[in-house]
Amino acid sequence: MNALTKTASSKTQALTLNPDRLLPSDPTQRAIARELYEQVKALPIISPHGHTDPEWFASNAPFSNATELLLTPDHYLFRMLHSQGIDLASLGVRDAQGGGGLDADGSRKAWHILAQNMHLYRGTPSHMWLSHVFGEIMGFEQCLDAHTADFYYDRINDLLATEAYRPRALFERFNIEVIATTEGPTDSLEHHQTIKESGWTGRVITAYRPDGVIDADREDFIDNLKRFSILSGEDVFSYDGYIRGHQNRRAFFKHYGATSSDHGHPTAKTLNLSHAEAKALFDKLLSGKFTTDDSENFRAHMLVQMAKMSLDDGLVMQIHAGVWRNHNAKLFNHFGRDKGADMPTPCEFNGNLKPLLDLYGNEKDLTVILFTLDETTYARELAPLAGHYPILKIGPSWWFHDSPQGMLRFRDQIIETGGFYNTVGFNDDTRAFLSIPSRHDMARRMDARHLAGLVSEHRMSLEDAADTIKDLTYNLPKAAYKL
Repeated sequence: MNALTKTASSKTQALTLNPDRLLPSDPTQRAIARELYEQVKALPIISPHGHTDPEWFASNAPFSNATELLLTPDHYLFRMLHSQGIDLASLGVRDAQGGGGLDADGSRKAWHILAQNMHLYRGTPSHMWLSHVFGEIMGFEQCLDAHTADFYYDRINDLLATEAYRPRALFERFNIEVIATTEGPTDSLEHHQTIKESGWTGRVITAYRPDGVIDADREDFIDNLKRFSILSGEDVFSYDGYIRGHQNRRAFFKHYGATSSDHGHPTAKTLNLSHAEAKALFDKLLSGKFTTDDSENFRAHMLVQMAKMSLDDGLVMQIHAGVWRNHNAKLFNHFGRDKGADMPTPCEFNGNLKPLLDLYGNEKDLTVILFTLDETTYARELAPLAGHYPILKIGPSWWFHDSPQGMLRFRDQIIETGGFYNTVGFNDDTRAFLSIPSRHDMARRMDARHLAGLVSEHRMSLEDAADTIKDLTYNLPKAAYKL
């Protein structure tokens, strides 16, 4: 039966959130996990890396409707619907030129599509996140399905019209201590300026994501460089001006609270090119007559340059590697980037990072946080590397692996060699604002579960486990990201 026409059971289920969800089934371990979770469940949220829109907090305008808040921007949700043949345009996803979108009737229809297909999310983290949003944040007592779709849609819209559900009120209700958005060097940061001038005490900072002016394979690379040149005040079409442009924009981002940069590269390759080699390569990229190896080598060179800049300005460096972004060419051509089509790829770190590590691996004033979708590297490369080099930390399980089993695999493979204190706690890495509390709650429960196993096996004392879970939840992300 087509997923679009399949409906839920005629009997709507009650929406219940078991207080022991995700905790171990073994009674002894569960009791330990409960005790550990209780100590961190109410701690403030540190969200050092994510993709929420700073305009939400700048304008503090009401969110428009359930579809535009919860479905249209969430690629975890719409990628699953796309896998069943449902057109993204029917869900409100705009095309690459910004066209499309939904009127009031279309938004309600899109919500019905989600409601009719909730069964697709069974067993996924998305189902748990949505259940938390619906039950804990919005007070629903029945599950979302075809029969409750209109009730949900209308009630959510009514809630969104109230002061309590405006962005700043939710920020405070969620007990968020700090949240970092992610912008590129072609962004004016006008919304961060508005927040700064508003007098609101919520801490919303930016992070520097320069991929748009580093990756020459991008279709908008030259246009991005033109805007980069204007905003940086440098002629970035010369290599020396290009480097100064990054330095200027990084300083500008620091003015708006940035403590980190972020680099989304296909691989972790780094290169230490001479000035002459780098200039020649940059000029080749600008000519348009370059190979994929040329663009990869420039990305690799710029990771080393960014590490050098971080030693000067103190920004923590994040590298997200091991992903083939925008894998679906037809979807990319019509809808543009970041539409749920990123795919894990093999990623090598030992050799690829060596040029950077040979230069800066033993520095005490540089932090490089590594993320990957290639789980096979956890025990083989990432844990040994971070367990040795002072600059390296391991970011939490990311994208597809931001899940209960993904978190357990991460802990099982990383900790024995890398230890807890060469990791950086949890970050939610999301555009879905209302899911942030549920994502952090999931991480806290899974850490309680993992530590309870170590305590029950007498590999760690309960006292040490209690200290560790507090560090994983709060202290480690604050320290790693200099917050």
